[in-house]
Amino acid sequence: MRRFVPSLPALLFALGLVACGGSPKDDYAEALLGARAAKDVMLRTSSDSPVPPDKRQVELPLSYFPPDLAYRVPASLTPDPRGQVVRMLTSNGQLRPTRVMGTLEFALEGRPMKLQAFAEEGSNGERLFVPFTDATTGRETYGAGRYLDLDRTPTGIYVIDFNTAYNPYCAYNPAYDCPVPPKENRLPIPIRAGEKAPRGH
Repeated sequence: MRRFVPSLPALLFALGLVACGGSPKDDYAEALLGARAAKDVMLRTSSDSPVPPDKRQVELPLSYFPPDLAYRVPASLTPDPRGQVVRMLTSNGQLRPTRVMGTLEFALEGRPMKLQAFAEEGSNGERLFVPFTDATTGRETYGAGRYLDLDRTPTGIYVIDFNTAYNPYCAYNPAYDCPVPPKENRLPIPIRAGEKAPRGH
């Protein structure tokens, strides 16, 4: 299994934290911070946590950039016409079969950007996996990159929210084998949103 902790978008929905009555910016920040706190609780208390018990005091709570709606952008998915399966390199040097679902196109800082979206081979493709690196990788964020998850839509229109970008399990525990973002998914700008590098890295 790649991960057990629900993604932040899923936590936002499950916890019912999308507030009403305040400004959209304040409501969003409140919901996001609540979901992050819930994830910390899971990582600290779950028997399946990827964070070893002897490291939880140091590594938790996780470190994040402040919520920033500028990193929440619309995107369109151009499906891969071949539905090809590639062999994605992992942190342990393995090659994991992964299906290319298409290319997400969006804009950040007024510049056009692209990221390939994938699905685990053998899955129903209803969940898109988007691993990426950017100009913060290896400095402010984890050296092997970060991940995004998106629920598949029938329209091909998405919202990419980099505030929900998270580290792979191997950031906390080298016993895990994690997909490495392909070179096509390196963004040329710094993405100062989402999870930062674990403490001590």
